Amino acid sequence: MRISRLTPWAAGLAAVALVAVPAAASAGQQGTAAPRTPGAAPAPYDAYYAPAEGKTGAALKAALHDIVKTQSKVSYDGVWNALKATDQDPANPNNVILLYSGRSQSKSSNGGGANDWNREHVWAKSHGDFGTATGPGTDLHHLRPEDVTVNSTRGNKDFDKGGSPVGEAPGSLTDADSFEPRDAVKGDVARMLLYMAVRYDGGDGFANLELNDKVNNGSAPLFGRISLLKQWNRTDPPDAFEQRRNQVIFDVYQHNRNPFIDHPEWVDSIW
Repeated sequence: MRISRLTPWAAGLAAVALVAVPAAASAGQQGTAAPRTPGAAPAPYDAYYAPAEGKTGAALKAALHDIVKTQSKVSYDGVWNALKATDQDPANPNNVILLYSGRSQSKSSNGGGANDWNREHVWAKSHGDFGTATGPGTDLHHLRPEDVTVNSTRGNKDFDKGGSPVGEAPGSLTDADSFEPRDAVKGDVARMLLYMAVRYDGGDGFANLELNDKVNNGSAPLFGRISLLKQWNRTDPPDAFEQRRNQVIFDVYQHNRNPFIDHPEWVDSIW
């Protein structure tokens, strides 16, 4: 069976050719997948995924790993400028959009101050102990700008539902062992973690990153909860902001893609 964006699951998402994502792409509006005209020409990234065609389960995961592992690397210092491009506010080119907060903030206010923004590792770097080493520690597909205080509150917690409201991050919740992002980026968070579990499989001198259905994973190279991440992937499909971000990373920086932004239906084919 050929796996493509035209499968019933994916048809409901109406995937779009990324080169056509407008500059005015929305930033984290839940459930606003950009439309694709039925019968339109194949997306320009079809050839990129050709080795994955016809595969499911572990074979699909392995094929995607072989595709996305070919990438250019960004230094940790280089991440600052990269995020200013990947997460630029479509309504204000001088600003970036903060992931959990949803706030538009000046690109120049990056740093360590309480109201600055810094580099959030969505796959917390302690889960697998990769730190800020070039590789998983600098992979733009899971690094996002975030308010310093909110980043600290999130810490290295796994993702789950419930808790108390997070100051400066409306709609986000946290408790002692988990963090729940605002609804508009739940799918974004899921697809970033799913990418990491495919890209890093124990090669390159780094740990084999995997997903499970637990919290409190600590320093193990594991992240949860997979059942919830799958749900978030379905209920918050890729929007134009996320698609544009994937394209900028591919075109300008790493030259690899997050396959679950292009083909979110593959999540249920693998896990």
